[in-house]
Amino acid sequence: MSIIQEFKEFAIKGNMIDLAIGVIIGGAFNKIIDSLVKDIFMPLISFILGGEVDYSNWFLVLGDNPNNVSNLAAAKEAGLNVFAYGNFLTILINFLLLAWVVFLMVKMINRLRRKHEEAPSKEEAAPTPEDIQLLREIRDVLKNRPAP
Repeated sequence: MSIIQEFKEFAIKGNMIDLAIGVIIGGAFNKIIDSLVKDIFMPLISFILGGEVDYSNWFLVLGDNPNNVSNLAAAKEAGLNVFAYGNFLTILINFLLLAWVVFLMVKMINRLRRKHEEAPSKEEAAPTPEDIQLLREIRDVLKNRPAP
C-alpha cells in the first residue's frame, strides 16, 4: 500500500473527522468563554472592587521605580523589573470558567449515558408477549400430562 493511499485512509477515518470538528468547535467555544470573562465577569469584578476594567495593566514594580511609572508598557519600556499579574489573572479566570463549563458538559453527557444504559433494563422487565405466554402454558400442560 502506498503512502498516499495510507494517508487517504487515515484522513477519511471517522475519528480524524471527529477530531477536526472538535478542534474547530473548541476554538469557537474558547472565543465564547474569552468574551464571557472579558465582557461579563471582569467588569463585575471591577464593579465589586470599585474601578479599573483593564486588568492587563495590573502590575507591581519589583525594586526601584524612580520615575513613578504607572503603566505596564511604560514600565517595561523603562526596563523596570515588573510582576505583571493582571493578564495572568484574566487568563486564570478564563481557564477556570472553561474547565467548569467542560465539567458541566461531561456531567450532562454522563447523566444521558446512564439514562440510555438504564433504558434497556426497563425493556427487559416488560411483560411477556401474549403468544409466548400461551406457548409456555401449553408446554406446562404437556409436561404435567400423565405419560401413556
